[in-house]
Amino acid sequence: METCFLSCNSFTKTIELVPSIQARVFSYPKRSPAHFLSKKLGLSSSVTCCHLSSSSSSAGDESQPYLEADWRSFRARLVANEQAFRPNIETSSMVDPDTAVEVDHPLQVKIGDKWAHPIHEPEKGCLLIATEKLDGVHIFERTVILLLSVGHVGPYGIILNRPSLMSIKEMRLTVLDASGMFCDRPLFFGGPLEEGLFLVKPESGYDNEMVGKSGVFEQVMNGLYYGTKESAGCAAEMVKRNVVGIGDFRFFDGYCGWEKEQLREEIIAGYWTVAACSPSVIALQNVGTRGLWEEVLGLMGPRKVW
Repeated sequence: METCFLSCNSFTKTIELVPSIQARVFSYPKRSPAHFLSKKLGLSSSVTCCHLSSSSSSAGDESQPYLEADWRSFRARLVANEQAFRPNIETSSMVDPDTAVEVDHPLQVKIGDKWAHPIHEPEKGCLLIATEKLDGVHIFERTVILLLSVGHVGPYGIILNRPSLMSIKEMRLTVLDASGMFCDRPLFFGGPLEEGLFLVKPESGYDNEMVGKSGVFEQVMNGLYYGTKESAGCAAEMVKRNVVGIGDFRFFDGYCGWEKEQLREEIIAGYWTVAACSPSVIALQNVGTRGLWEEVLGLMGPRKVW
């Protein structure tokens, strides 16, 4: 199917992606819930799907979040170190994390709690930052998209910085809040494709490890998970059990999706900058995220990730 992400039912805009593709008017593909790696969970008030005991995961599964965190942070240090020891690198040049390991000096540069740096290929948990080529495309102008998956069905993610200024109750999005637990939580516009999703990131004082071990949500990066309408009942139960705070959730109406090679074409054409970031960049409790686009670009340069 030759469709493209850069359009909406409420408007059309002709965009030429690459010289080999003729300019055309794009429309959103309809996607089935099978595109999400969602857990098929019941929404019973007893919520027997929540496995909150420490034995719910194997030893191999338990170590995975820490391995992923170390890998992302280590790569960020490699990039920062390479930039620091090669001061003549052009600002527009991207340090290749794959070759940065070949430096002949120790990793002396320390990175802060909040960092971001460019990467060549999209990956799960990375950010897509809209470039100036999307100025004038209302939905995507100055957006920051968090990729939730780059699997075989095609990449998909959610826009982080489009608050709707309305609550779940006001939008009557009951599929995400059958219990009423989250009715007053603000709702964000996640993208033009129809699906209700949410992010959860346990902050200090709550049990991030138990949230990960529960098996209810999909991990995006260390300490950050996403869920679908099927897991909303379990999310409410976790709040009741004080495993996670009600403010540690962000709810989204809609998502963004691409065909398998479609996103790569848009990146090559210069519509998106791809970046890795620390989990601290994604602050779910901060409703006013209109400055996120500027913040991420500021963290990325010039020539630094710290």
